[in-house]
Amino acid sequence: MTSTQEAVAAAERCTPEFRRDPHAVYAHLRDAAPVCPMRPPHGNETYLITRYEDARAALSDPRLSKDMYGAMDAYRRIFGDSSVALDDNMLNSDAPKHTRLRRLVNSAFTPRRVAALRPRIEEIVRDLLDECPARERFDLLPAFAFPLPIIVICDLLGVPPEDRQRMQHLSTTVAQTGFGEEAKRAQQQAEEGLHAYFTDLINAKRERPGDDLLSALIAARDNDGGLTESELVSTAFLLMFAGHKTTAYLIGNAVHHLLSHPAQLRAVREDPELIRAAVEELVRYDGSVESATFRYATEDVEYGGTLIPKGALVQIALSSANRDPRKFDAPDELDVRRPGNAQDAHLGFGHGSHYCLGAPLARLETQLALTRLFDRFPRMALADPTGGPRWLEVPFPAFRGLAELPVVLDPAG
Repeated sequence: MTSTQEAVAAAERCTPEFRRDPHAVYAHLRDAAPVCPMRPPHGNETYLITRYEDARAALSDPRLSKDMYGAMDAYRRIFGDSSVALDDNMLNSDAPKHTRLRRLVNSAFTPRRVAALRPRIEEIVRDLLDECPARERFDLLPAFAFPLPIIVICDLLGVPPEDRQRMQHLSTTVAQTGFGEEAKRAQQQAEEGLHAYFTDLINAKRERPGDDLLSALIAARDNDGGLTESELVSTAFLLMFAGHKTTAYLIGNAVHHLLSHPAQLRAVREDPELIRAAVEELVRYDGSVESATFRYATEDVEYGGTLIPKGALVQIALSSANRDPRKFDAPDELDVRRPGNAQDAHLGFGHGSHYCLGAPLARLETQLALTRLFDRFPRMALADPTGGPRWLEVPFPAFRGLAELPVVLDPAG
């Protein structure tokens, strides 16, 4: 990167070069403009935070609001009117609303509840691997990385098995569209489809409730008014969307990087106890959430010597914070034995009151996926080891994930 102006332009436009290697751009900005103003294609004044300490502080700063209704004009310019119906949830709210909504679903994602899911997740992993071709080139993302978390979250919510593919398709469309008119129409149709689906499913479960999280949320809505109808539909969407996209991309990124770093993969395979630390390092090194969801300044705020004016949007680059050399030694190296690789060292799952609710589940799914995959196929290899990965092209850096992951599970077989 030859200039700060070029770095800012790459970040705000999400250029193909930036998608291939955002870390080089972030490294430049951390030194030259750690809190820099941008004007992305959505047109809203936005400030990008790239250093670890600033990012950690901003994630829990009450002056940086997550309440989308406080910045409705800015929100609509980015996502359009259709998104509003699906965004009346904890992700887009501040206390006390955020506290109330999070409390209603928190019990489903405690470490104890998640640990109880291990046998079912093991079964899903095994069944998916049974269906993968061992000696042929294929894309691991649609065959394994995506189905695993979608099946798990559908089980939790009580979504019928026959609807899983539909859920995956609709939520993928919501996540991967851009700013063009055709993309916006596709996004709107997908959002309307999701809203209609969950409205119908909720009505069906009111008639015949099950032993699932969505039925429990309906009971909370109907019995004590814990949720409005809008919040109920939107919370179901949030759990579905966040419960599978980020984990799917994390599994894909993790497999790619371990196969690209054979010494690190060998260390994990030789010492199974390393898998927990390895997942934390993989989240730090190249996690699936590149930037936290937008916040906006409810008053003038100063970070890194830069004034963020009231009303501006704030984009917190988690991927950049997780490679800040002020926090991590040799941050651009993947090291599954990295000292101090604790769950709260990196910001891959966020920080503060909006810390990822599903982090325990994402960790377990990724740990089991990697362990069983590499145990079963120790000779697994990238199908195009010299071609370089193809990363998702997105209009702004929300997700960090592969567009495809071609592999051969048993090339010597």
